[in-house]
Amino acid sequence: MIRALALLLMMMAGPLAAQDFGALARVDPTQSRIADAGGDLVVDLALSQPVPYRVFTLDTPRRLVVEFREVDWTGLQPADLLQGALATDLGFGVPRPGWSSLTVAIAAPLALTTAGLRVDDLTGRAALTIRLTPTDATSFAAATGGSLDRSLPAPALTAPDSDAGPPVIVIDPGHGGVDPGALRGGVKEADLMLALGIELADALNRTGRLRAVLTRQADDFVPLEARMTIARAARADALISLHADALDEGGAQGASVYTLSAEGVDRASQRMAERHERGDLLAGLDLTGQDDRVATVLMDLARAQTRPASDQLAEAVVAGLRQSGARVNTRARREGRLAVLNAADFASVLIEAGFLSDARDRETLSTPQGRAPIVAGLTTAILAWVDAQAARAPLLRQ
Repeated sequence: MIRALALLLMMMAGPLAAQDFGALARVDPTQSRIADAGGDLVVDLALSQPVPYRVFTLDTPRRLVVEFREVDWTGLQPADLLQGALATDLGFGVPRPGWSSLTVAIAAPLALTTAGLRVDDLTGRAALTIRLTPTDATSFAAATGGSLDRSLPAPALTAPDSDAGPPVIVIDPGHGGVDPGALRGGVKEADLMLALGIELADALNRTGRLRAVLTRQADDFVPLEARMTIARAARADALISLHADALDEGGAQGASVYTLSAEGVDRASQRMAERHERGDLLAGLDLTGQDDRVATVLMDLARAQTRPASDQLAEAVVAGLRQSGARVNTRARREGRLAVLNAADFASVLIEAGFLSDARDRETLSTPQGRAPIVAGLTTAILAWVDAQAARAPLLRQ
């Protein structure tokens, strides 16, 4: 299919309309604060759009670091956000290209207990909430992470070398390493999703009909671009990103499945062209030396095929989870402008396996027995989707 897209591009004539896709997330200071709250420190940031982030603490001196990909700090001052005595100063920076950082100097040892990003489905705006509670100096020092040398570990994962063999399903356990994801009740989203991902990959491989590839196999921080590279190196037919939501209030519960929203589709190709190496944009096609217009058109053409496949996969997942008896949210099908769903050359869905803010969901996700219906439902769904895709047309990688 990719070669056909290249041929079609060569037949196209005329300039492409220029569009501005470069806007970064911004912080609304009127809705944001870094403040004391009953002995805890709470960081509330109102963002113009969701962005990948990671959070960690550092010692000597003590500070909280939040890194984003990426936020525009222009015009923001420490006085706009600081309230109380636990946070003594703020710094805004660019630790490396494509990333921005918020550094909060803290007056006492504090332990990360909550971190979560909520997205307003109507406005597309996001709210990041981080909560830290008092701890002792020894525990604080032991929990610090996020080396300042900025050298992130490269994933050491193997992938198939050819088109031969069964369809490839890439399982992407969200977060990891210094990015714990949501924290509730003493458990981390990153840990639970890794366990779920390993169990799902094992179940898929045991069918004998599929090959599962994990984007991480340990508690490692794997950048978003590296996750996409793993999927492309594996010549993925589909990517399943695993997450668990958490809300500050409300009674949300059960699993839900996201696909890329219409607005996200409009922006995805250009953002991918801007932020990725040209040879890493589409499996089987080297775009090195091509400009963003070429990359964007090719990805839009590819996405015309993969977006319907993503929607069909999401519907199969909802049906499979219900069939297996897994707990499903009353609004199980959702859309969002989520970076992990931007890929053009394979189907992709993001599964919120439950809500860590709900005690029953948290308990379910914390044990193999609780996760078993989710694994069974996802396995059934993926097999059904593969069969349906094969009945309609050859899979995209063939």
